[in-house]
Amino acid sequence: MRRVLSVTSECVPLIKTGGLADVAGALPAGLAGQGWQMRTLLPAYPGLIKQAAAKTAVFTFDDLMGGPARVLAGTAGGVDVLLLDAPHLYDRPGGPYGNPTDFADNPLRFAALSSAAAQIAAEGLSDGWRPEVLHAHDWQAGLAPTYLAQLGCEDVATVMTVHNIAFQGLAPAAMLGTMGLPLSAYTSEGLEYWGQISTLKAGLVHADAITTVSPTYASELMRAEFGMGLEGVVAARADRLSGILNGIDMDVWNPQTDAQITPYSATSLKGKATNRKALMSEFGLSGLTGPLAIIVSRLTSQKGMDLVAATADQFVAAGGGLAILGSGDPLIEDQMRVLARNHPGKVGLRIGYDEALSHRMFGGGDVVLVPSRFEPCGLTQLYGLRYGTVPVVAATGGLADSVIHANTMAQSAGVATGFQFHPIDEMALAQCLRNVITLFSDKSGWTRLQKRGMKQALGWEASSAAYAALYESLIGEHRSAT
Repeated sequence: MRRVLSVTSECVPLIKTGGLADVAGALPAGLAGQGWQMRTLLPAYPGLIKQAAAKTAVFTFDDLMGGPARVLAGTAGGVDVLLLDAPHLYDRPGGPYGNPTDFADNPLRFAALSSAAAQIAAEGLSDGWRPEVLHAHDWQAGLAPTYLAQLGCEDVATVMTVHNIAFQGLAPAAMLGTMGLPLSAYTSEGLEYWGQISTLKAGLVHADAITTVSPTYASELMRAEFGMGLEGVVAARADRLSGILNGIDMDVWNPQTDAQITPYSATSLKGKATNRKALMSEFGLSGLTGPLAIIVSRLTSQKGMDLVAATADQFVAAGGGLAILGSGDPLIEDQMRVLARNHPGKVGLRIGYDEALSHRMFGGGDVVLVPSRFEPCGLTQLYGLRYGTVPVVAATGGLADSVIHANTMAQSAGVATGFQFHPIDEMALAQCLRNVITLFSDKSGWTRLQKRGMKQALGWEASSAAYAALYESLIGEHRSAT
C-alpha cells in the first residue's frame, strides 16, 4: 500500500473539539479503500496513550522544543495513530489548546508537532515505515512543510488542508529561534504576517498542494471577505488549490440503526413522525401547524444565530417551532433565552451540547437551520440530509456545495434537496423560511424533498478518491523533478 502521514491536533475517537477531528478520524478508512495506508500523528494529551494502547516507541527525540520526546504507535477506533509523547508540552490538564484560555506556549507546542512530523517523514520510523506524502491539517501542523524543506527532504510530497482560515497560528516574531526557524524564513513571501509568525501562512506558502474542505470555500478564500487577510497568499497559489468536500460516517449517522430514535428510512418515513412527537415532548413544544426546525450549533454570529433570533418571531407566528441545542456567545445565548421565554410551547432551548440529544433532534426535526455567514464545509446539513431533516442553509462554502436549492426549476427537475438563501441577512432568511412553510404544507412535495435528501451520497468514498488522486499526482511530480 502507498503511505501517507496525517498530522493533526485532534482526531476522533481520541480527542475532539470540532469538525477537524471528524475529518482526521474518517480519512484513514476511506483512503484504505483507495490503496493508501494513513498513519495519524497527534499529541499525546493526558489519557490518550492508554486509550490507544500505544506501547511501542517508533521514534525518539533527545530534545524536542525544550525536552525529550518519543512517538508511540497504537490504534483507536480503527485509526492507526502515532502519539507524540512530550510531557513538557502536552501533559497538562484542560483541553488540547487551553484551560480554559489558550496556553501561552501553544506556538511552541504545535511547532513541536510539525517538527516531529517532518523528521518522521525525512527519516522514517524504527519499524521501517516512511511516508510518501505528509498531509498537514490547519495551523497546528502548518510548519510541517517548512521544517521538511529545512531538512532537505525532496522525495516526500506535502499537502496543506485549511479547515478554517480564521485560525492562523500567530506567534511573536521573537519566537523564531525558539521554534527552530531561520531568520531567512521571516519574509513577506514566507511566514511573516503583519509583524508576526503565521504557521498557517507557512503551510500555504511551502506545501506542494493546498486543499480546503469544499470547492466553494476554496474559491471564497481568494476574496477579502473570506480570506481573513490571507486571500492574497491563497490567490497567488490558485493553481495548487482545490476543494474536496467532507463526508460523514454513514454508520454512526444512520436513521435505520440509530439507537437514539425510532428507526425509519427513505422507503418508509413512518418512524420520523414518532420521533417528531417525542422531540416536541422533550422540548416542551405543542400545537405546531408548521415545521419543527432544529438548531444544533455553536451560538455565534459566525453561525448566523443572530439572524435566527431576528426572524424567529415571524416563523413561529406562521406556525413553526424551534428546538435549539448549543452554546457560545453569551449575548446570543441570552437572545435565545428571550425567544424561548416569549414563545412558550413553540421554542425550546438547551444550552450546552449533548451528542445523544443531537441524534434525537435530527431524527425528529422537519428542518435544520444552518444560516452561517461562512462555513468551510459544515457537517450539520449533511446529517440533516441523511435523516430527512430538510436543510435550510446560507449560500456559502460547503453549504452551497451540498444542498440543492428547491427553486421552481430544481423541484420540477426532481433534484432539490433543501433551501438556500442569499444574501446572508435577516430579510433573505425570513423569505426563505416563508418558502419552507409553503412547501411544508404540500405534504407529498415535502416528502419527496425529504426522501431525495436521504438518498444522497454523503459518505467518504468520493472525497477519499479525490485525496488519493491528489497524492498520486504529487508523487508523480516529485519523481519527475528528481
